[in-house]
Amino acid sequence: MGADRDGGARRSRPGRAVACAAFGAVLLAGCASMPDSGDLSDVASTPRQDTQVRVFAMPPREDALPGEIVQGFLEALTSDDPHYDTARKYLTDDAARTWRPERSTTVLETGPSIELQRGSGGRENADSLTYSLSGTSVATVDAQQAYSPAGGQYGKPVHLVRDTKTDQWRIDGLPQGIVMAKSDFQRNYMSVNKYYFASDIAAGDQPAAVADPVYVRERVDPMTQVVRSLLAGPTTWLGPAVRSSFPAGTELRKGVTSLTPDDQNRLTVPLDVTAKKAGAARCTEMATQLLFTLQTLTPTVDSVELEAADGSSLCTLGEGAAEGVAAHGSAKRPEYVYFLDDRHRLVRVPAGSSATTPEPVPGALGEGVKQLGSVAVSRDEHTAAGVSLDGRSLYVASVASSGSLGEPVLTSDGKTADNALTAPSWDSRGDLWVADRDPAHTRLVLLAQGAGQPLVVRTPQLDGRIAALRVAADGTRIALVVEKDGKRSLLVGRIQRLEAGPGKQPVVSVLGLRSVAPGLEDVTAMSWAGDGRLVVAGHEQGGLQQMRYVQVDGSVPEGQAPAALTGVKQIAASEDDRMPLVAYSEDGIVRLPSGTQWQKLVKSGSGPVYPG
Repeated sequence: MGADRDGGARRSRPGRAVACAAFGAVLLAGCASMPDSGDLSDVASTPRQDTQVRVFAMPPREDALPGEIVQGFLEALTSDDPHYDTARKYLTDDAARTWRPERSTTVLETGPSIELQRGSGGRENADSLTYSLSGTSVATVDAQQAYSPAGGQYGKPVHLVRDTKTDQWRIDGLPQGIVMAKSDFQRNYMSVNKYYFASDIAAGDQPAAVADPVYVRERVDPMTQVVRSLLAGPTTWLGPAVRSSFPAGTELRKGVTSLTPDDQNRLTVPLDVTAKKAGAARCTEMATQLLFTLQTLTPTVDSVELEAADGSSLCTLGEGAAEGVAAHGSAKRPEYVYFLDDRHRLVRVPAGSSATTPEPVPGALGEGVKQLGSVAVSRDEHTAAGVSLDGRSLYVASVASSGSLGEPVLTSDGKTADNALTAPSWDSRGDLWVADRDPAHTRLVLLAQGAGQPLVVRTPQLDGRIAALRVAADGTRIALVVEKDGKRSLLVGRIQRLEAGPGKQPVVSVLGLRSVAPGLEDVTAMSWAGDGRLVVAGHEQGGLQQMRYVQVDGSVPEGQAPAALTGVKQIAASEDDRMPLVAYSEDGIVRLPSGTQWQKLVKSGSGPVYPG
């Protein structure tokens, strides 16, 4: 289950850790013998189990060898034991009390290799041994449950002692957190979007819901895990751009250990005394955050009721009402998909239909007054922005009625189309974004409401030149394709707006840039494809072009990648994942309806876009 997902099962993975299965539970046995030598031994990942099967670990056997203790402990980390009680049985009492598995999860390419270390400083004797764990890092999940891609080598020591009374080996020194293979991580964890509200929405505007992906253990009461995570607040990366309607410090009522919806799909969430500070309007926003967060979980939640510490009802909200409280990008269905025809005019076909005959949009951009090289249509589908074929001029015109084109709202001094303006993008506030690639004057530009004095956006962390951009529907994040040394990578940053005083332009910055497709060294096209997901086409090192979904935290969501397509030059996706992907490729403009193969829309054309 993923935060933005298409469904589909994970790949099966071989392994050897299963000992037995009974009544729907699989037991992991820490029983593989390991000689006390310096040879390397890998911890095999757990075989793929049915998602309804819970996996439990076996405690250490009597007189287990030191290597068995280490391997059994590592295998116990991949089980569905809620509090890792079995894993703690491999530790001494002191180590069990101080070990904090929730502090972090380190994900390795394969299971950690184990090697016995001798003569490493005097700790080793007949009753004391040190093993080293090593592997290639893939990612880390921190204490906030936030995922981050990682590289390089992992290496940590594990120290064992033999108890003088019981003569049993136990671990007395180990790193905080847990470590496991990528295959085990994929089996054990699921990505879920928590939802907060954009913090810089103008007074009177509807709040915009912003997705904040986290990873929780899939078969260890994920609903309660996610609610606790939501109450704890946004992750560090997203925090500066969003707010939560839950009063600071709000927690579940003391004694509440699990949350389950009733037979009417209503979830009651008992909160502590802090929640009493919220008024009715704020409580409705709190319930909206919960409903948006729980929408992809099983069992289904159709409504939530928030309870105060004394058991009284604070508010109740249904799924339909939540959509009216906050703007939710993935809930807005576009009317049309747009592209440029062979005469470089802006045309459209109804979104989600089987229509193959495009019609020009009303107004100057559809009349061919100026040949266009790229376009963007506002999210209300009333206005469009078009960059001229030579890339040097940006025009804005209505697509809801006829009218003249007027003068360009922005120009570039770039000598070629590749060194001039990028395709533009509209945010949820109605502001227009575009990058100027002129080598002598590279800049990221914002035009408030698509007009007026251009504002240069600050990009203090940008290392390279922006080759393409797309603003998320929530208006708080922007995806950038950044070119440097002949390679193009995909980055996502936070948008920060600071008012500068009466009569002055605000200060707008893009901060916190991070790579979200580290496996691709040359990105050719991308688009937002959900609240927290993008679709990207690009090349791995020395490989053929491929298309995949990536999440804003850099992880790859569960489910199948889009069907292969040759020579993708541009791609368009809607935040509403019911809409088909549309691409410009060697075969012209093509689209990918759900559950089918790519279908030709028109033979000649370019620049497909959904609103935004």
